[in-house]
Amino acid sequence: MPPQPSDDDQQTARRDKLRLLQQQGATPYGRTFPKPQLIQQTVEQYQEGTKISTAGRLSAKRSHGGLTFADLQDAGGKIQLSFRRERLGDAYEQLALWDLGDWLGVEGVLGKTKTGQITIEVDRATLLAKSLRPMPEKWHGLKDVEIRYRRRYLDLIANAPVRRLFEQRARLLTTLRSTLTAHGYLEVETPMMHAIPGGAAGEPFKTHHQALDCDLYLRLAPELHLKRLLVGGFEKVYELNRCFRNEGLSTRHNPEFTMLEAYCAYEDYRYMMGLVKTLIVEAATRTIGTLHWEYQGRPIDLAKPWEVVSFTELLREGYALQPEDGLEAMQGKLLHPSTGFPAMDIKGQSRSQVLRVIEQLIEPKTKEVPVFVTDYWTELSPLAKSRADNPLIAERFELFLGGFEIANAYSELNDPIEQRRRFEAQLKDAPRPGAGAKRMDEDFVEALEYGMPPATGLGMGVDRLAMLLFNQASIKDVILFPLLKPDEQARG
Repeated sequence: MPPQPSDDDQQTARRDKLRLLQQQGATPYGRTFPKPQLIQQTVEQYQEGTKISTAGRLSAKRSHGGLTFADLQDAGGKIQLSFRRERLGDAYEQLALWDLGDWLGVEGVLGKTKTGQITIEVDRATLLAKSLRPMPEKWHGLKDVEIRYRRRYLDLIANAPVRRLFEQRARLLTTLRSTLTAHGYLEVETPMMHAIPGGAAGEPFKTHHQALDCDLYLRLAPELHLKRLLVGGFEKVYELNRCFRNEGLSTRHNPEFTMLEAYCAYEDYRYMMGLVKTLIVEAATRTIGTLHWEYQGRPIDLAKPWEVVSFTELLREGYALQPEDGLEAMQGKLLHPSTGFPAMDIKGQSRSQVLRVIEQLIEPKTKEVPVFVTDYWTELSPLAKSRADNPLIAERFELFLGGFEIANAYSELNDPIEQRRRFEAQLKDAPRPGAGAKRMDEDFVEALEYGMPPATGLGMGVDRLAMLLFNQASIKDVILFPLLKPDEQARG
């Protein structure tokens, strides 16, 4: 086999072809072109002799003297093209200047070859965009994971299953919205830059507003703003939002992620158990068409009864810990070498880090059915209402599915005096100054003082739900452009 030209050689050849096209008066970067439908629809609605206009990317080309066959591909599929010198005249010679990856618009007549393949007999072809770089691995699939994440557009070009996955993700968002709308929820938008970070445990990203000359923080969660809307009189609201945590990356954590938060007045966390179940069941039904599938070799079954496990009972039975023992006692027991947890110093760290250790208690217990973990200690739930029969236990649940936490919900604390007391306790326990850690959200407490009705709220990780539904091992595989170390640092 003769040696294949390098990428540099191919780029040089493509630029030479670009210059030739320009010298011939062609426009290598066109404007509008009539395309009434996707190629797949054209194929499905095939009628011989129909005049057709369509456009896409050139994905294959096979020349036989005065006859050239090619494949044209778009977001919906591909179709064969037939170029004949007797039909195109002098324009046929331009085919030699077209490369795989070029964008074309074609007009012609639908027909079939002797083998029955649907083909457009091209009468006119227009170059819409000249590709100056060769396509990845000749369309046989891009395998390099680093390139796939860093240059997602190449991943989408080369790997049709990846395109379909992100189409499924889009349908997932549509389904979540549809379900909430059917239940009377109003979609709202709240700020992504906050003067005081709050609504969730975690380290915020900090920025600076030049005109106002003040520091702001990318939101950890929209919770406190959504609760302000309950104070204002809205009864059912939700937001599909972007949140930010200035923390580590892993297969389950990306610093920028998508979360669904929903709030309902006059209900409690038990109502929210029903709503989150409906959301997930309908999402599975509409996106993958089943309630039974495998996630990374692990069976998932949404049709079986969902389990309920008490966090307080787990700690009592496994570690002889009671809610009145407090967080420090919990840390001491969980960090003891006999527990088998990684050597992680959570003393003085944020509640989010404590909760990650707690997740390791729960994850091994999850099976093929979803598990609601209830009865979290109030000390770990500063925005949740306590149980009427025990102020040390919160009306809260976390939902575990496929081995990890996917949703968090509770009955919302609406007592402004108690909320202030808990905020003050948090400030005393703050591990370090900075990042807004030493400031209380006085405006939120003031809003509660005007009166917020009893309510329940839900936060659900959309990226994690997508991982589960579409059987993806890493969160990077369900985020179009995941955060990566800058290219120059990665190379260094």
